[in-house]
Amino acid sequence: MLKTTLAAAVILAATTGAACALEASKSVDIKAPPAKVWEAIGDFCGIAQWHPAIANCTPSMDGTKHIRTLDLKGGGQIVERQTSRHDKRMEYSYTILSGPLPVAKYHSTIKVTPNGDGSTVTWSGTFVAKGADDAKAIAAIQGVYDSGLTSLAQKVQ
Repeated sequence: MLKTTLAAAVILAATTGAACALEASKSVDIKAPPAKVWEAIGDFCGIAQWHPAIANCTPSMDGTKHIRTLDLKGGGQIVERQTSRHDKRMEYSYTILSGPLPVAKYHSTIKVTPNGDGSTVTWSGTFVAKGADDAKAIAAIQGVYDSGLTSLAQKVQ
């Protein structure tokens, strides 16, 4: 009986964890040197200059961590905390503290890598669905990445 209960608990834990770990990722090649692309995206609050959904970004601090409050063009706000930053590697990571997106436990990284005479920007995240099914949560985040990186590529090239 104990072996059956333990086995059932292990299977439940494994399947529950797998079902919750969602991912989204998008990359774009940009015909500009990495330093120029990093100049556009490296400022944590600079996202308002290149993402079409962001009307305004207000920076603040939480202890030693950078916070950005994003005012969305259609209304609403997203508050995010930068969790790591590596200027030499041209990447930073952040989490969403609050906002209208159908996700929780969101952790994302955006980075610039050299690609021939240009750059590749990769934006990826992991999260769980909140208030929507998995497919809708993934589509929402993928839409954020798609529109942002398309706009970034147009502005930087």
